Amino acid sequence: MPKPPQQPNLNQIMQQAQQMQAEMAKAQEELKSEVVEASAGGGTVTVKVTGDLELREVRIDPDAVDPEDVELLQDMVLAAVNEALRSAQELASSRLGAATGGLGGAGGLGGLGGLGL
Repeated sequence: MPKPPQQPNLNQIMQQAQQMQAEMAKAQEELKSEVVEASAGGGTVTVKVTGDLELREVRIDPDAVDPEDVELLQDMVLAAVNEALRSAQELASSRLGAATGGLGGAGGLGGLGGLGL
């Protein structure tokens, strides 16, 4: 007669979930001190964003300030900020994905999403 399948150890699963939650919290805290930098216009506009998506710095070369072409400066600021945010999101996804052991990254934790982790 075949042996019935062994039930998963609920205590072990809960312990693993708690450990994963602690690792996620640690990774999220570390992201606050990680900074990515992006630029546009050949370095004319440079921005820095933290791993938790906080804009920390915007630098604009004074030579880029042309009252006759404000739109170009606005476009460069927009491009630099968007690139920095994309880089920061990639960094966060990488770090949080490592903390969850690859269970879907920062947003979806696979079957554990309902546990509030």
